[in-house]
Amino acid sequence: MGAALKLFARHALLPQGWRRDVLLAWDAHGDLTSVIDNAMRPDGAELAEYVLPGMVNLHSHSFQRALGGRTEFAADGAGSHDSFWTWRDLMYRFARNITPDQLEAIAAQLFSECLRHGYTSVCEFHYVQRQPNGAWYDRPAETAERVIAAARVAGIGVTMLPVLYSYSGFNDSPLKPEQRRFRTEADDVLRVIEALAPLRDGQTEVGVAPHSLRAASMEQVKQVVAALPAGRPIHLHIAEQQAEVDQCLAATGMRPVRYLYNQVTVDARWCLVHATHLDASEISHIAASGAVAGLCPTTEANLGDGLFPLEAFLAAGGRFGIGSDSHVSQSPVEELRWLEYGQRLRQQRRNIAVSREQRQVGDFLWQGALQGGAQAAGRPVGALAPGRRADVLVLDGAHPKLWGLALHEVLGSLVFSGNDNLVRDVMVGGRWVVRNAQHVAQQAIAARFKQTMAELREFQ
Repeated sequence: MGAALKLFARHALLPQGWRRDVLLAWDAHGDLTSVIDNAMRPDGAELAEYVLPGMVNLHSHSFQRALGGRTEFAADGAGSHDSFWTWRDLMYRFARNITPDQLEAIAAQLFSECLRHGYTSVCEFHYVQRQPNGAWYDRPAETAERVIAAARVAGIGVTMLPVLYSYSGFNDSPLKPEQRRFRTEADDVLRVIEALAPLRDGQTEVGVAPHSLRAASMEQVKQVVAALPAGRPIHLHIAEQQAEVDQCLAATGMRPVRYLYNQVTVDARWCLVHATHLDASEISHIAASGAVAGLCPTTEANLGDGLFPLEAFLAAGGRFGIGSDSHVSQSPVEELRWLEYGQRLRQQRRNIAVSREQRQVGDFLWQGALQGGAQAAGRPVGALAPGRRADVLVLDGAHPKLWGLALHEVLGSLVFSGNDNLVRDVMVGGRWVVRNAQHVAQQAIAARFKQTMAELREFQ
């Protein structure tokens, strides 16, 4: 397949921490073949000052990128309060007429933005699967295929998660008319997963996502989990809102996480998205199972969800990753920053996300999110190590925010020092997709997105 390609980093973040003079080599398939520190720079190898593994975005609804900023108005009427539930009604109205072409255009724009800010993989929690009238497309996997196509145009790795979405609430409540585009039964989802099988490759994985305990019955969840090929990821929204916890208690007599763990075996394949409202026993259950908590701080703040109990979860040995969810932000730095800041506000203390071994908050957050994100994606990503994908970020070593820093201070500055984007170049699967902070296909992607936004302007 040809000679391996190489990058020489003066400083690189490896699984064991920062190392100097690191030579990275990868093959034509986009897999790292060697990572050697204390190396000499060979002739022809590109030089970089600071190199990081690309971040995993473990929770995305890509079409919602086009909704950003358009729901920030207060409802009228005395005593009215906006919430996740009023936002959801607006989102449903927006989603009702989006075409596959528009889905693809929005996703490509989103993915190009995610790449420029340091995400190199995305897990797409995909539930707009039917036509506006509720009928299936001629190809049941049509819209999922479009999102995968957008990922390939942009150059981001993708884990596609077709969603099981059958009910509007607990006790098998029927879907509302505005939810008809989302409706799937267990057999429908399994059919979509099967149709996507030929697209699986080094850049693409396919798992499944029961939407939530209110939108899928436990019998359905058990059916799709049992039928899913071994090792594939399983994602589920859970305990995002206090109202959901209350509804689950009324319907089952148990809180959501306890009910889930009482019914199925949850293991390292699972990503429990949000999991905001947990009691102590639920924290212990998630941590002990090896499942990943999928945290989306900017969306959770935007929707008024609440704050995840991070300190207790970490103390129990829990694993976490980050996602941009509704895409009010496309920056992993912002997610990590607000993950920590939320805890500081809650605890009225500083420097919460650390361990006995790692006292640097930025390093702990970045490495922890890499590990949890890679697990949730079900792909060999999240580390600069042989056998992992060559997903690489090169920071702008000439930026003033990185001047004069000790090596252990670099990630602290990246995460906690202002809003300049310090990502200069991005490689995914051995291919450069961002150069000098510009996506290589940005003009064509942006032109298509602008046309789509013009078409969707009157979404209400």
